[in-house]
Amino acid sequence: MHDEHLAGSPLYPRSAYARELRPALSANVFDPARSRVALVPLYLGVIAAAVIAIAKGWVPWLVMPLVSVAIGLAFAGLTFVGHEALHGAVVRGRRRQLVVGWLCFLPFTLSPRLWIAWHNGAHHAHANHEDDPDAYATLDRYHARRSTRFSVDAFALGGRRWRGVLSLVLGFTVQSADQLVTARKRGFLSPHLHRLAIAETVLGLAVWAGVAWLVGFVPFLFVFVLPLGIANACVMAFILTNHNLSPRVNVNDPLVNSLTVTTSRVVERLTLGFGFHVEHHLFPAMSSRHAREVRALVLARWPERYKSMSLGAALRALHRTARVYKDAITLYDPMTGREHPTLLPAQSFAGIQKSRG
Repeated sequence: MHDEHLAGSPLYPRSAYARELRPALSANVFDPARSRVALVPLYLGVIAAAVIAIAKGWVPWLVMPLVSVAIGLAFAGLTFVGHEALHGAVVRGRRRQLVVGWLCFLPFTLSPRLWIAWHNGAHHAHANHEDDPDAYATLDRYHARRSTRFSVDAFALGGRRWRGVLSLVLGFTVQSADQLVTARKRGFLSPHLHRLAIAETVLGLAVWAGVAWLVGFVPFLFVFVLPLGIANACVMAFILTNHNLSPRVNVNDPLVNSLTVTTSRVVERLTLGFGFHVEHHLFPAMSSRHAREVRALVLARWPERYKSMSLGAALRALHRTARVYKDAITLYDPMTGREHPTLLPAQSFAGIQKSRG
């Protein structure tokens, strides 16, 4: 038990949950899900075939947007595989993980070394804490930094402002670039690793520059630019709902700082169960193919603490609430002055839709 509390709810470190859950888990849940490696050549094959078809003029103009959707879904699929692979849940061995990770994050030209430092290290260790690079700003930081005010006011999903859709179609690309630029300042990467991360990023950019040169400007819009927006939307729909309705915390309690979002079984399979985010933060190195087992155990032990809602409901809640933290449990919209409660344990979804301002 921990002596920290949040709005009357005690906070427990991740290790406390893991110690209790681990003995009840099946023996093989921490084995790598090696079969998922086969998805990498499958998705790359879809992308390559679609690019060739567009470049050769085999696709009618009216059909090109549909082909772009297919490429974008393949981009997103690779990203979900890369996420698991770089947590060590698909392949073992650092070098193999980096190779798989680079291929999977190639659509976003995201360095796997940067991702490991940023996501596995900083984010998982400090989810929705002041040191979390993915957390939205406090009100003090909003007032202190012009760049924060610009990003929140112009792009953030919230306040019922539809320009927040930009967070979906651009978010992962923009955030990845920002993390690369600021990695040294944030202390994520040593100078040597930062140079390697830049090299991995430049190599990815060179690949897409080569594709652009080979296919031409207009086809490139359909083989990369439009698909990248689609992939961003697929990935960010989950990333934004993972934590941004939840409180800021001083203790890394996954049942308080994280939210599981549910989808149809088809979407769940295509996204490799990425919506099971409470479960992922409890056991980051476990493939999400075992997330339902973890979910059942958590619900049996802490039903009043477990937070889950449908992906659609979570996205609607993001749209209706705000993205600045007035305090640990209050979201605030500086443009309207409206306040919204964060999603606390044992709180129904109806509670987050009520405005206090």
